[in-house]
Amino acid sequence: MKFVTNLTKDEYISFFKNQENAHFLQSYEWGQTQQKARHLIPYYVGLKDDKDQIVAAALLLKKKTPLNMCYFYSPRGFIIDYKNKKIWQKFTKGLKLFLKDQNAIYLKVDPGVKYQDIDADANPVANGFNNYDIYDEFLNQGYKHTGFYKLYEGNQPRYTTRTFLKDKTMEEIDKGISKTFMNTIKRSYDYELEIKMGNEVKTMYELMQNNAAKDDFHSYTLDYYQNFYNEFSKENHVKIFNAIAYPDKIIAKNQQELEQLQQKIDNNEVSEKRKNDTLRRIGRLKKNIDFFLPYKDKYKDGKIICSLACSYTDYSSWLLYIGNDNIGMYTFAVNRCYYEALKDAKNNNLNFLDTFGTVGDPKTTYKNLAGLHEFKRKFGGEYIEFLGEFDLINKPVWYKILPILLKIYRKIKK
Repeated sequence: MKFVTNLTKDEYISFFKNQENAHFLQSYEWGQTQQKARHLIPYYVGLKDDKDQIVAAALLLKKKTPLNMCYFYSPRGFIIDYKNKKIWQKFTKGLKLFLKDQNAIYLKVDPGVKYQDIDADANPVANGFNNYDIYDEFLNQGYKHTGFYKLYEGNQPRYTTRTFLKDKTMEEIDKGISKTFMNTIKRSYDYELEIKMGNEVKTMYELMQNNAAKDDFHSYTLDYYQNFYNEFSKENHVKIFNAIAYPDKIIAKNQQELEQLQQKIDNNEVSEKRKNDTLRRIGRLKKNIDFFLPYKDKYKDGKIICSLACSYTDYSSWLLYIGNDNIGMYTFAVNRCYYEALKDAKNNNLNFLDTFGTVGDPKTTYKNLAGLHEFKRKFGGEYIEFLGEFDLINKPVWYKILPILLKIYRKIKK
């Protein structure tokens, strides 16, 4: 077998497209995105057998450091069968030689491999499934595990929620979603939101800025999201779901229903048993009209009130970037866009839809993280714990010194 440090674009993409368990962070497009956005240098490495067929590959992102050194990061690890120790060991041997040749300090790997079955509180399930053997093999091959972190301390979240779609009807999938979440989805239909695919990256970015100020998180630049969309659209591996509201139509619909219900009340056509429900409905219709009146003339042609960007491989999907405004919040547009993306993934026969990260401490005191986790929990799916990060160290002394130097550098830069 031969370790190859420079797989061609066609070689890498061809291999990647045929790997059912591949992650979008391992894709050729992600390497190009990171090069443009963060000035990281992508390397597409692989292992070929005696027939010149690729049997393992990885995207390695290079970050240069002073003194002509560097370090690497392999997002979501290697595209490899971790159960095949022979191939894995040969691949690691090639990586070690590659790191020496590059004068690298270390390589960081965070494999997208499930660690163990966990319950709703992130505790291990007794006698549940686990991949402890893969964890142990990383250590046996000389990788250093950096810890079982619970929040967002690593490059990627160590936990996520994932809805598996194969061999399930939409009705079965719906049952996995909490009743409160499903109720908000049903409520969104009251506003007759139009869900359309689009390419309005700038609009999505502007909506995300609204969320960033409200939810205390920092988004990337507009150029970052535009580059991401441009790269992933080349292989049709990105979609933007837009929720569009038409205030004048919403008002007209609510006024019509309000008049009909009010007439029934006035004519005593509502039974005593249904009267309270009818009055509550009238109250909600009035509230809707009052809310949308200021927007009636402002958005006569409709307005995008929520945008959700999803990334894809040929087999699976991930919810990534989302933004909404006040109308979007009022109409539950975020929940609706999530649900539309779920249905779209199911209709396209994909394996799963991943919410792309949550915490491993559902009771964390960080309220924004706890709230995010609760939202994703209600959306349903399996709660998954990954192995975590491993470092393959080439320069032990510099490996210890580098974090100190980076901390000083960042303070000076700040």
